[in-house]
Amino acid sequence: MKFGLVAGEASGDLLGAGLIRALRERDPNATFEGVAGPAMLAAGCEQWEPAESLAVMGLVEPLAHVPRLLRLRKELFRRWRASPPDAFVGIDAPDFNLGLEKMLRKQGIRTAHYVSPSVWAWRQGRIKTIKRAVDRMLCILPFEKTLYDTHGVDAVFVGHPKADSTPAFANASEARQSLGIGAGDVVAVLPGSRAGEVARLGATLATTASLLAELRPGIRFLTPVASPSLRPVFEQQLQDAGIDDKFLLLDGASEAVMMAADVVLLASGTAALEAALLGKPMVATYRLAAMTYAIVAGLRLVKLSHYTLPNLLTATPLVPEFFQRNARPAMIAEAVASLLDDSARRRMIGDEFAKLRTELALDADQRAADAVFELAQP
Repeated sequence: MKFGLVAGEASGDLLGAGLIRALRERDPNATFEGVAGPAMLAAGCEQWEPAESLAVMGLVEPLAHVPRLLRLRKELFRRWRASPPDAFVGIDAPDFNLGLEKMLRKQGIRTAHYVSPSVWAWRQGRIKTIKRAVDRMLCILPFEKTLYDTHGVDAVFVGHPKADSTPAFANASEARQSLGIGAGDVVAVLPGSRAGEVARLGATLATTASLLAELRPGIRFLTPVASPSLRPVFEQQLQDAGIDDKFLLLDGASEAVMMAADVVLLASGTAALEAALLGKPMVATYRLAAMTYAIVAGLRLVKLSHYTLPNLLTATPLVPEFFQRNARPAMIAEAVASLLDDSARRRMIGDEFAKLRTELALDADQRAADAVFELAQP
């Protein structure tokens, strides 16, 4: 069998690699080709274009990349029309992949999309496009399948791959020992994985940390730096806030850092779910680019009362959220301090997040491979 794949960014690359390994268990002679990152490459995918080529986000920011991305999509379509795969899987990157999936499906190529776009949050009209573009949607969140079922879209809930790989028990003492951190309050600070996120939010989090340090002189802060290019930016923000001596910056190691922390302070995104799967209480904050926020707010595109993923998956919201104008250091610091002061609440939150992990840890690689392999059958 031959499978075409297009993954966007590092998270999609990891999903693709797991899918490739699981599909190869079903067909050892299967071949894989398309847009892939290093993990997919190592798993045996022929790379036509690196996954990072699709790593653009926002409403306005990607506009400069549109001509290049349209050329790439046209070229992928040409190659797969000439030599069709048994199935195509678009992994995340919906703005790119849904259009490609629609084109390929018209040629009789079976298509699957892995990781549902956030149609439950905004732009729900995209379900009509999805229905035309994909033969099967692979959902990583339980409520997504229910939504697709109501719209007549074939959808499979496969569970969340991150839940499969996250340790069932986060040993804070061992994590602190491995990082050389002793007793006392420890807060993990994650300002984001993209330059724009750190530019918009880093100074706010640095000021928040300085306020917490005034209240709790012995506090320590840990930050896993997502990429080397972000380190000097965040270091300067910490120096400007006069708090750099309280921070330990590490290259990567986000899991160990969150395990070591009493509370996680983060830019809302995939890291929020990772923290929840580790059973960690957290405070979430975020700022969109000004133009993007103006469009989102002006057109009322977001229809959620909460935007941090764990709050959408638990019966009661457990994560304090500070978005856009409410992302103020004093308010954020107060929320973090409240959690540090309340060990009973931290334990309760950890117990609730443990239940969430059980609901999501379903061996996603295997379930996704089952769904794709079935789709590819003659």
